Amino acid sequence: MSVTYQPKKRKRAKTHGFRARSKTSGGRRVMKKRMQKGRKKLSV
Repeated sequence: MSVTYQPKKRKRAKTHGFRARSKTSGGRRVMKKRMQKGRKKLSV
């Protein structure tokens, strides 16, 4: 079994960050739902 998860801050932010979420309609929907729920962090 190989270790598959090699975390990188840049990659994480690029794919799941605030600006990445804001760009797509689906991402904006995700953030809206998280705001409604009252999440402290909306994205990475």
